[in-house]
Amino acid sequence: MYEGLKHFHLLTIALSATLLSVRFALMMANSPILERKFFKVFPHINDSFLLLSGIVLIVVTGFIPFTASAPWLTGKITCVLAYIALGVFALKLGKNKLLRTFSFFGALGWLAMAGKVAVTKTPMFFG
Repeated sequence: MYEGLKHFHLLTIALSATLLSVRFALMMANSPILERKFFKVFPHINDSFLLLSGIVLIVVTGFIPFTASAPWLTGKITCVLAYIALGVFALKLGKNKLLRTFSFFGALGWLAMAGKVAVTKTPMFFG
Protein backbone atom coordinates (compact mmCIF):
# COMPACT_ATOMS: atom_id res chain seq x y z
CA MET A 1 0.00 0.00 0.00
CA TYR A 2 2.80 2.42 0.90
CA GLU A 3 4.56 2.12 -2.48
CA GLY A 4 1.37 2.75 -4.46
CA LEU A 5 0.42 5.69 -2.26
CA LYS A 6 3.91 7.18 -2.53
CA HIS A 7 3.87 6.91 -6.32
CA PHE A 8 0.39 8.46 -6.47
CA HIS A 9 1.69 11.33 -4.30
CA LEU A 10 4.67 11.78 -6.64
CA LEU A 11 2.33 11.78 -9.65
CA THR A 12 0.19 14.53 -8.14
CA ILE A 13 3.33 16.54 -7.36
CA ALA A 14 4.46 16.25 -10.99
CA LEU A 15 1.01 17.26 -12.20
CA SER A 16 0.95 20.23 -9.83
CA ALA A 17 4.30 21.52 -11.08
CA THR A 18 3.32 20.91 -14.71
CA LEU A 19 -0.01 22.66 -14.31
CA LEU A 20 1.64 25.62 -12.60
CA SER A 21 4.15 25.88 -15.46
CA VAL A 22 1.52 25.59 -18.21
CA ARG A 23 -0.81 28.06 -16.52
CA PHE A 24 2.09 30.48 -16.02
CA ALA A 25 3.13 30.23 -19.67
CA LEU A 26 -0.45 30.77 -20.85
CA MET A 27 -0.87 33.72 -18.49
CA MET A 28 2.36 35.32 -19.72
CA ALA A 29 1.19 34.88 -23.33
CA ASN A 30 -2.23 36.39 -22.51
CA SER A 31 -3.79 33.24 -23.98
CA PRO A 32 -7.57 32.80 -23.89
CA ILE A 33 -6.97 29.06 -23.41
CA LEU A 34 -6.37 29.82 -19.74
CA GLU A 35 -10.07 30.65 -19.38
CA ARG A 36 -11.15 27.11 -20.23
CA LYS A 37 -12.92 25.20 -17.49
CA PHE A 38 -10.16 22.55 -17.34
CA PHE A 39 -7.58 25.11 -16.16
CA LYS A 40 -9.99 26.51 -13.60
CA VAL A 41 -11.08 23.17 -12.08
CA PHE A 42 -8.46 20.44 -12.59
CA PRO A 43 -5.59 22.11 -10.67
CA HIS A 44 -7.81 22.28 -7.58
CA ILE A 45 -8.84 18.64 -7.96
CA ASN A 46 -5.21 17.57 -8.34
CA ASP A 47 -4.07 19.66 -5.37
CA SER A 48 -6.85 18.14 -3.24
CA PHE A 49 -5.61 14.64 -4.12
CA LEU A 50 -2.06 15.80 -3.41
CA LEU A 51 -3.03 17.03 0.06
CA LEU A 52 -5.09 13.93 0.80
CA SER A 53 -2.30 11.56 -0.27
CA GLY A 54 0.16 13.52 1.87
CA ILE A 55 -2.09 13.21 4.92
CA VAL A 56 -2.57 9.49 4.33
CA LEU A 57 1.21 9.07 3.97
CA ILE A 58 1.65 10.77 7.35
CA VAL A 59 -0.83 8.33 8.89
CA VAL A 60 0.68 5.26 7.18
CA THR A 61 4.32 6.08 7.93
CA GLY A 62 3.84 7.51 11.40
CA PHE A 63 6.05 10.55 10.70
CA ILE A 64 4.41 13.40 12.61
CA PRO A 65 5.22 16.96 11.51
CA PHE A 66 6.04 19.64 14.10
CA THR A 67 7.57 17.08 16.48
CA ALA A 68 11.14 16.19 17.34
CA SER A 69 10.71 12.81 15.65
CA ALA A 70 10.33 14.25 12.13
CA PRO A 71 11.84 17.73 11.83
CA TRP A 72 12.45 17.11 8.11
CA LEU A 73 8.67 16.86 7.58
CA THR A 74 8.18 20.24 9.23
CA GLY A 75 10.76 21.66 6.82
CA LYS A 76 9.02 20.02 3.87
CA ILE A 77 5.66 21.48 4.88
CA THR A 78 7.29 24.91 5.21
CA CYS A 79 8.67 24.56 1.68
CA VAL A 80 5.25 23.49 0.36
CA LEU A 81 3.56 26.50 1.97
CA ALA A 82 6.13 28.81 0.33
CA TYR A 83 5.49 27.03 -3.02
CA ILE A 84 1.75 27.61 -2.67
CA ALA A 85 2.12 31.27 -1.68
CA LEU A 86 4.51 32.08 -4.53
CA GLY A 87 2.38 30.10 -6.99
CA VAL A 88 -0.69 32.16 -6.06
CA PHE A 89 1.35 35.34 -6.37
CA ALA A 90 2.69 34.26 -9.79
CA LEU A 91 -0.73 33.41 -11.18
CA LYS A 92 -3.07 35.90 -9.52
CA LEU A 93 -1.63 38.52 -7.19
CA GLY A 94 1.47 39.76 -9.00
CA LYS A 95 1.21 43.37 -10.10
CA ASN A 96 3.35 42.97 -13.20
CA LYS A 97 4.97 40.25 -15.30
CA LEU A 98 8.42 40.74 -13.81
CA LEU A 99 7.20 40.09 -10.26
CA ARG A 100 5.11 37.18 -11.49
CA THR A 101 8.16 35.68 -13.20
CA PHE A 102 10.28 35.94 -10.06
CA SER A 103 7.44 34.42 -8.06
CA PHE A 104 7.08 31.56 -10.52
CA PHE A 105 10.76 30.63 -10.40
CA GLY A 106 10.75 31.09 -6.63
CA ALA A 107 7.83 28.66 -6.38
CA LEU A 108 9.72 26.09 -8.45
CA GLY A 109 12.77 26.59 -6.24
CA TRP A 110 10.75 25.93 -3.09
CA LEU A 111 9.23 22.85 -4.69
CA ALA A 112 12.71 21.57 -5.50
CA MET A 113 13.76 22.23 -1.90
CA ALA A 114 10.72 20.29 -0.63
CA GLY A 115 11.75 17.38 -2.85
CA LYS A 116 15.32 17.50 -1.56
CA VAL A 117 14.15 17.51 2.05
CA ALA A 118 11.75 14.62 1.35
CA VAL A 119 14.44 12.49 -0.30
CA THR A 120 17.29 13.18 2.14
CA LYS A 121 15.14 13.41 5.30
CA THR A 122 17.45 16.22 6.38
CA PRO A 123 15.75 19.27 7.85
CA MET A 124 16.89 22.53 6.32
CA PHE A 125 15.37 25.03 8.76
CA PHE A 126 14.25 23.62 12.10
CA GLY A 127 16.65 20.78 12.73
